[in-house]
Amino acid sequence: MQILPAIDLRGGKCVNLVQGIASQETVFSDTPVEMALQWQVEGAEYLHLVDLDGAFQGESANLHIVGEIVSALDIPVQLGGGIRSMEQLKAVLALGVDRAILGTVALKQPSLVKQACTEYGARIAVGIDAKDGMVATEGWLEVSQKSAVEFAQEMAEVQTIIYTDIKSDGMLKGPNVNATADIIDAVPANVIASGGVTSLADVTTLKQIGASGAIIGRALYTGDLTLQDAIAAG
Repeated sequence: MQILPAIDLRGGKCVNLVQGIASQETVFSDTPVEMALQWQVEGAEYLHLVDLDGAFQGESANLHIVGEIVSALDIPVQLGGGIRSMEQLKAVLALGVDRAILGTVALKQPSLVKQACTEYGARIAVGIDAKDGMVATEGWLEVSQKSAVEFAQEMAEVQTIIYTDIKSDGMLKGPNVNATADIIDAVPANVIASGGVTSLADVTTLKQIGASGAIIGRALYTGDLTLQDAIAAG
């Protein structure tokens, strides 16, 4: 199972939010490029980037930093947050981002996902962010009437799904294992788990239920978990 350190970008800085709430922000680094290089040095094989400004505003706001990170690293990078049109998608992939994550637009314009997968294949992932089993959009500000499992099954063209349990995110209390397992069992796609991964036991559990990857953010920055230990457990 692949371990993906997370860098959440907001206002050009590396931050972390609690349950996606913008006012509950911790700044972990003013230099995201150096942070990315640190994770690569520590053994990361893949990096997870989120453009929080893009997620909240609907347009990518940190693409220059994303470009700097991609240029500085030898490992692949995936990016989500605010990619809501084919034009934005094309711009992100042109930066050298290995995989672009479609979230809000996947729920609201599923035809765009089909078009993106036709053009870019495995470079397209869908991010499913759920609260109490229902899909949330617009930077988690809106909760839809669509269940996460049903939505995952509708995204049949996609080879990679990133599943985030919002209530777990940034809480350091462990992932929502049952909800993640439901997604894994429902679809043939690779499912990367995100939200609440705090301990080696969490990593082991996600591996046991068949997750193809685990995204770890806050726990790496607080020191609750080291990247080397997480990679060894994965």
